[in-house]
Amino acid sequence: MITFRVLGPLAASDERGQVDLRGPRHRAVLARLLVARRRVVPVGQLVSDLWPDPPGGAVGAVQTFVAALRKALEPDRPPRTPARLLVTSGPGYALHAESVDAWDLEAAVGSTGSPQEVLARVAAALDSWRGPAYADFADEPWARGEIARLDELRALAVERRASALLDVGRAAAAVPDLEAHVDGSPLREDAWRLLALARYQAGRQGDALETLRRARAVLAEELGVDPGPALRQVEADILAQAPAVAPHGAGADRNADVVARGADPGAGSGTPGTRGAGTGGLAADGEDQVIRGAGVTAGRAGDVAARADVVASGADRVAAGGRVAHGADLGADSGDRVVGGADPVAGDVVRVVGRGSGPGDLVARSAGHETDGTDLLARGALFVGRGGELAGLSAAAAEVVERGRMGLALVAGEAGAGKTALAEAFSARLGWTTAWGDNPDDEGLPAAWPWTRILDGLPRTAPSPEAGGDPAVARFHWHRAVATYLAGHAPLLLVLDDLHWAGEETLALLASLPDTPGAVLIVATYRTTDVPGRLAAFLGRVARAEPTRVYLGGLSVEAVTTMVGDRADAAAIHRRSGGNPFFVRELTRLLTAGGDLSSVPAGVRDVVRHRLATLPADVVTVLRHAAVLGADVDLDLLPGDVLDALEAATERGFLVEAGAGRFRFAHALVRDTLYQDLSRSRRARWHATVAAALERSRPDDVEALAHHYLHAGDAARGVPYARTAAERAERRFAPHHAARLWRAALDRVSADSPERLALLMGLVRNLAVSGDLAAARRLRAEALDLAEAVADPSLTARVIAAFDVPASWPESDDPALARRIVSLTERTLASGAHAPAVRSRLLSTIALEARNAGGERAHEAAEEAEAVARTLDDPAVLAFALNARFMQSFATAGGAPTRLRIGTELVALATRHALVAFEVLGHLIVMQANAALADVTAADHHADAAERLGEDYEIPLVSVLIDGYRAMRAGDPVLYRAAATRLAGAGMPGMSEGILGLALLCERVRRGEQAVGGDFGAYEPWCRPLVLLAAGDVAGARAVEVPPSPRDLLFEARTCLHALSAIELDDRETMTRLHRALAPAADEVAGAGSGLVTLGPVADYLARLATALSRPPRARAARAPGR
Repeated sequence: MITFRVLGPLAASDERGQVDLRGPRHRAVLARLLVARRRVVPVGQLVSDLWPDPPGGAVGAVQTFVAALRKALEPDRPPRTPARLLVTSGPGYALHAESVDAWDLEAAVGSTGSPQEVLARVAAALDSWRGPAYADFADEPWARGEIARLDELRALAVERRASALLDVGRAAAAVPDLEAHVDGSPLREDAWRLLALARYQAGRQGDALETLRRARAVLAEELGVDPGPALRQVEADILAQAPAVAPHGAGADRNADVVARGADPGAGSGTPGTRGAGTGGLAADGEDQVIRGAGVTAGRAGDVAARADVVASGADRVAAGGRVAHGADLGADSGDRVVGGADPVAGDVVRVVGRGSGPGDLVARSAGHETDGTDLLARGALFVGRGGELAGLSAAAAEVVERGRMGLALVAGEAGAGKTALAEAFSARLGWTTAWGDNPDDEGLPAAWPWTRILDGLPRTAPSPEAGGDPAVARFHWHRAVATYLAGHAPLLLVLDDLHWAGEETLALLASLPDTPGAVLIVATYRTTDVPGRLAAFLGRVARAEPTRVYLGGLSVEAVTTMVGDRADAAAIHRRSGGNPFFVRELTRLLTAGGDLSSVPAGVRDVVRHRLATLPADVVTVLRHAAVLGADVDLDLLPGDVLDALEAATERGFLVEAGAGRFRFAHALVRDTLYQDLSRSRRARWHATVAAALERSRPDDVEALAHHYLHAGDAARGVPYARTAAERAERRFAPHHAARLWRAALDRVSADSPERLALLMGLVRNLAVSGDLAAARRLRAEALDLAEAVADPSLTARVIAAFDVPASWPESDDPALARRIVSLTERTLASGAHAPAVRSRLLSTIALEARNAGGERAHEAAEEAEAVARTLDDPAVLAFALNARFMQSFATAGGAPTRLRIGTELVALATRHALVAFEVLGHLIVMQANAALADVTAADHHADAAERLGEDYEIPLVSVLIDGYRAMRAGDPVLYRAAATRLAGAGMPGMSEGILGLALLCERVRRGEQAVGGDFGAYEPWCRPLVLLAAGDVAGARAVEVPPSPRDLLFEARTCLHALSAIELDDRETMTRLHRALAPAADEVAGAGSGLVTLGPVADYLARLATALSRPPRARAARAPGR
């Protein structure tokens, strides 16, 4: 049998070996017939495919090619017998091939069977790939469609093989091919998904998250789109360490993989793992025992259930007679049960934390509750099926006590999975002082509101942020003070609920706490669906603290049966609900009210609507009004006498009474459903009603007033409140929250409003501080338009000087805007006298905005700015001027010693006066200068210092720059690509565009390897000649016009690349000029001063230039540079 191979150059073989397919036309006929896949190809079609302009006798030539191919393919066929393989059929020919490697690949991709069988078939098919499909015919129109189809099949095969490797538990083996695959096909979302999964399952969680960040950046840059649902879901699953992404073999037992650290949920004794079990107040000794947090004393039969709540867990279970039965395992089989309480949420425990009654609600160490024995489901007092998860949290608490350092436990799951219920059950079981902070889905709350509630409620006065100074420094000191304050209340349990709604400031404080001193355990809950970017960034940041991770999937059939009271239709409820506790409760209530499953809607929101329809109309109206208020419902803010309606809604399980005159929705899904079903007009009208009531009762609640008035469409009232709230947020060092408020106010004012300039500058200021430089630049331009229109030089000077963000890269991100700012600043300077500090800032602005295109004027401005600043007692003005001096320190090559002195002074000045942004800049400058001077030990020290400051003070761009430096130090293309991806999303195009191509080419040249092409951006003129020379295109290389290199951090690197091409082209005039330009940098490393690329010592290139210039000029062939 003949085997045809088209996955590469066309070939055929039989049992004798390779078949001689004769000449190129013969091979083209055979390839054309193979593309037809056994179908007939008319002779006329063959003629037109073989010749663009067919010659006379073309049909006869085709017949000759066919006859020769028949002899080659069937050499043993007797004369004058019909051909069996290449046959004549009707008007043309067909090839009845039986074995074609392309067909085998297609079959393997679509194959079924066990993962091992699929892996073997797909791997064998991929091994047959020898190069581009139909490589001999890539330019033929008739082959292009089939080539594209086979390329797609190969990509699918690579992904199918990777998936099979994951299925058999060989994640690490899948990574290398997937890395190459995404590099070659960066727009294939499933490739990115599989690579992230493979890295995660291989134990490389950080690399997995970096893969997803790269995918997001590539899709945004190339297509302008966000990742699709599958990619978003795998990111959410990895962040939650969900069972769905666990390595193969780890997910057979639900309780074995829901807790990521330290717990052994399947142990028969219920012991909470190997991490200090029993040290967290979880076990009981002796005849009379206290289960902390539940107010239970067990010792006399019969007095337990009647007097207090009982928490039965994997450690202890209260038996029917009131005794404590030791060692009973309450894992997936029997579930955990909490008796008592008044929360109507099925699957939730009694709310021992008095949330909703005011800031800082607490549960004391003993919080027993009376029970009247009413139906458990209706009262929401049943908690089942989470023994393993509780054991994991118990182990985390034990470790906190053992280590004396704060710990973090992350509880994740879909909406309604019982995250809040688990936290409450654990709080009751643990018995520590507990402080609870909700994150409502409300915009009308101050920044870090959950922390305000927590801190205000704990004993002793909580620390407050210090006013004045550098906001980042003040925020850092406040975070440290809060950590010390919390440690003083140890042992302490903090619960931050609904972290998916948390703002940046809430997350920032939370991220600063893990592993600081103090026996404090923080339990944070969040939804795994559509994790917002700020939460994803937080989860990535705290990953290195190794938090305990608990994932809540659906309850088992047994747990649902227990939960619904052994109903005959429990299994059907489980199937319909997927074991989601909230859905279980809603379905059960509908069925109890007389419905049947056939009439129950399939979606949980529809079930909520279905139940709402059974309420009296006046109760529904009150609930709709309440939804406008938010998650918490204040009786005084609702119109009319509504108490009866609220109590009726509470009785039916839609609300929970949280305190006198205060209610809250039993679940966010209830409130969301009610609010989303309101028309926009009705929402606006009711927001206005709430705002008016707030103004009467709480006139200082500016965040809530801004929220409600702006949603009511009343800009006249809403904008002043929003501005006041934004200013408060700035004083509390909450730039993200402040930016949202400034933007909300800005969106509501007209283009000609006199307030617009102040709102713009407030937004610009906070966007810059929070790292959104691109948006800050755009809005700064609009602010300048408004300032010019006002024609007030003093106002213009303030607007210009207000933007004093440190700058580290000499290439402008927006040259047009920079030129405009320089021109306006020059006019403002010339318009009259300014105070010395303002004058220094304006001069520094000229130097910084002009950057490497400013010439002598920019250099003079930097010098004068520094001179003026040194006469003042204003460290911030001097720091800004030193930044300007750095930006204008590139007049000649070899400026690293000068920049080292500037950076060293800047670090000292900024450290003394708590100017953290400039302290970071100083460390980066010193890092770059030491790298240029080959002092890598000192450079590494300052890189580490800058990175620590960036983490401590939450300056997002620092880690981006340090990633680039570490890639340069390692010389690793993979690290370069990862760093370039992050840089591309940082809003600094002046630095990012073309830098990856330049860095990779420099690395190849430095290693003596052949230059290859790439996206060089603005570095194209210096890189392209080397690529052309490597390809032997001397004329093309000579035709490239290479301009003088800009004077900046990459001057030496560009000039050394230019020197290499000049040497190969024997361009003696250029070599002489370049030798003279490079000479002052003889002691430096080319490019390393950028902190991003390196070409090796400048001295090596000077030596090459000197050697080339010493030779007599002669005609010679160009060599590949670096060889």
